[in-house]
Amino acid sequence: MVSGKARGTGRGRGGGPGLAAQLRRPPGGRDARTMLLAQFIDRTGTGVWAASSVLYFTFVTGLDGGPLGLLLGTAGIAGIAGSPLAGRLAGRFAVRTLLIWCHLLRLAAVCALLALDRFATLLPVVALLSMGDRAAKTLEMIFATEAAGERRATYQALSRSVANAAYGFGAGVAAIGLAVGTEGAYRALIVVNGVSFAAAAALTARTAARRPHRAPASGGAEASASPWRDPGYLRFVLLDIATNVDDTILGVGIPLWLVHHTDAPHTLIPATLVINTAMVVLLQLRVTARFDGPYGALRALSRYGLLTVLGCALLAVSGAGGAWFASLALTGCTVLITLAELMRSVSSWELAVSLAPPEARAAYLGAAGTAPSVERSVGPPVVTSGVMAAGPAGWLVLGAAVAGLALLQRRLCAARLAAQAAPGPTSASGSGTAGALTPARTATPPAAD
Repeated sequence: MVSGKARGTGRGRGGGPGLAAQLRRPPGGRDARTMLLAQFIDRTGTGVWAASSVLYFTFVTGLDGGPLGLLLGTAGIAGIAGSPLAGRLAGRFAVRTLLIWCHLLRLAAVCALLALDRFATLLPVVALLSMGDRAAKTLEMIFATEAAGERRATYQALSRSVANAAYGFGAGVAAIGLAVGTEGAYRALIVVNGVSFAAAAALTARTAARRPHRAPASGGAEASASPWRDPGYLRFVLLDIATNVDDTILGVGIPLWLVHHTDAPHTLIPATLVINTAMVVLLQLRVTARFDGPYGALRALSRYGLLTVLGCALLAVSGAGGAWFASLALTGCTVLITLAELMRSVSSWELAVSLAPPEARAAYLGAAGTAPSVERSVGPPVVTSGVMAAGPAGWLVLGAAVAGLALLQRRLCAARLAAQAAPGPTSASGSGTAGALTPARTATPPAAD
């Protein structure tokens, strides 16, 4: 039986190994250490791309605002398909093999970008690159469940810490090229992204091959388990879209609100990014240990809603004073929303795994991976055209709505976990009445919160 107390994280109530020690000996051993290095290199390239892509398309390929917006929007929509596609394939082929090919596909797309400068030819390549990025992230999630086993939450925390450090490093590398500002410098940054994919593929090839976890061939309900025929799991995924809104608040809401509605200095924008990156790198492992297991994830959902309400409230009042007041309010908002992000990363990851049947886990994780992709497509226009247009009241409504949806998600997930833990057979698909699944692992709720 698994309790809601610290389990398999390397950190009990009295503390335990820190980030550096866990990175030296991560859950999953040598393979996990190799994969974390591959992720660091991959995300460094992604950080370079994120910081330089808009300027590359503007100054090198000559796209103006309209086509560029359409290009990036289409890429975001294409990315949604990457997760379920990767999950489906992972049920038939080895994750290592799929991930290698995914990195090579992204490398080919980047090489094609260097040779193209027309919108019609750039569109499918950028869409393919976006889809490959989401597929790679989903395959890495599935790898974590295979390599780290019961300590997958710790591995995921390490992965997020590594990824955020790499994003920051990649942005620093991009800053050098952007400071040069020549066409050759922009192209060199794209090459760096491509090299990161090649290196990640080479490192992934050094991990041990694992056979895909195939569903039983009995022809029963377990053999046909599919997330797309499971209303209970789809409700979780749908609500998870809303509980990914912290990403848009941090990346879009705070910068635009600062510029258009407060007297805070514009130099505070990069400072908020530094605060967010540093907090994720330093705190993700500790937060994961504190809210370990499926019932810990339920507690994290409640904290997520509260932190989001408080952060949105600070955003709402940040324009009511001068520059100092606005700076303090926006900095406090950044801290609170980053803490909410840490809670969401725990709840989304753990519940996506715990609510899925073991025999179809890859496909279920592929479905769960669509939530952040959809939020990245829908969230920015909702925040800019709806929330910000309503003024301070818009932020208060957003915070209250997200908190309410987080509590609803907690209630539905708690009922599903209880059904999984109950004795007797359960159905993975079909009626959709209770939405129960064969349990990924038996879990009992903690004695107290």
